[in-house]
Amino acid sequence: MSLAALSPPQERRLLLLLAALQFTHLLDYMILMPLGAELMQAFGLSTVQFGLLIGIYTLASAVVGLLGSAWLDRGDRRRTLLRLYAVFIVATLGCALAPNHALLLLARGLAGACAGLMTATVMTLIADRIEAPRRGAAIGTVMTAFGASAVAGVPLGLLLAGLAGWRLPFLFVATLATGVWLLLWKHLPATPVTAAPSGVKRPGLADILQQRSLPLGWLLSFGVVFAGFLIVPYLGAFMSGNLGIGLNGMALVYLCGGGATLFAAPRIGRAADRYGPARTLALLMIASIAAHLGFTHLVPMPLAVVCLTFMAFMVLTSLRAIPAMSLLAGLAPPALRGRYMAINMAVSDTASGLGAWVGGLIVSAPAGAALLNVERLGWLAAAITVFSLGTLAVLVKLRARQAVSALATAN
Repeated sequence: MSLAALSPPQERRLLLLLAALQFTHLLDYMILMPLGAELMQAFGLSTVQFGLLIGIYTLASAVVGLLGSAWLDRGDRRRTLLRLYAVFIVATLGCALAPNHALLLLARGLAGACAGLMTATVMTLIADRIEAPRRGAAIGTVMTAFGASAVAGVPLGLLLAGLAGWRLPFLFVATLATGVWLLLWKHLPATPVTAAPSGVKRPGLADILQQRSLPLGWLLSFGVVFAGFLIVPYLGAFMSGNLGIGLNGMALVYLCGGGATLFAAPRIGRAADRYGPARTLALLMIASIAAHLGFTHLVPMPLAVVCLTFMAFMVLTSLRAIPAMSLLAGLAPPALRGRYMAINMAVSDTASGLGAWVGGLIVSAPAGAALLNVERLGWLAAAITVFSLGTLAVLVKLRARQAVSALATAN
């Protein structure tokens, strides 16, 4: 069934609403990080227990993304997104009201489980409702939520916690998300999933695996995310211990990095539409090799230089996701798109967790000393990126062959 085209104002409103949804769940993820000291004191947590509070979010997202992926290709995507978002809001409210560590952990896991499927549904909605020539710009608009949450997440968490304790940041996110849910309920267009012909079985996971280009897309996602998360979790410790940057300086560095991603996201999206997502992704990956090696080999220097280097690192590392998502969203046919993107999110979440773990095995931090072996993270990230470039090249060639074969069959 062909979906009715959206008018330009409807399309703009759809993208702004999806960006607002993404902002709330990214804010929910980032806002926990500055609350560590207060939560550890309130519940008597160890650093390991607090680390689990952060990690359970992406772990639950990965597991539920695999188990619940088939659900995204049934019914109406509008209804699916509203249901997931409603449970996410309840889970975030549960975080604010949790009387103990166990219930807080449960609520964080539930929020993470919904967040992964929500992101997959958002990207699927964009692929369903936005034509391919404008899809990169659309994803770039939605991805501005990442820059906005990076700018606002940590300072806002500290400000609200300072006003009324650690529960207020979660109450704020739940209230904000409720307002966004009401707007989505009112304005989000119905997007029914393409129905299988009568008597024909709906395609499933086996059909994805039979098309070699689709699993290659997951491998590409894994490499891109894994390379970034080898380094990202250790940026703060590196800037503090190795570069001698204090808390105020670090806040400025993160503010500059978030602002740069906020500025660059829509422009990278438009570049993906103009030059093609594969070519744009390849150029960003090549440039990110220099950014990863440059940042991990920094020595103490003026704060302005660190800010500029960090801005390049953040833009090139985080915004590779825009052309990557645009490319992958166009790989799967509509009947498989929700499941494909949900599993892709699970792959990405797994890559982020494994990247952080492998990075932790490589670096070391003697008491009171700088991080050791950080430059090795840069070299490994560069090697993984080169491997991902090879994966992208194979994927592009395979898709070109499939297009020629399909054209020959049609003729």
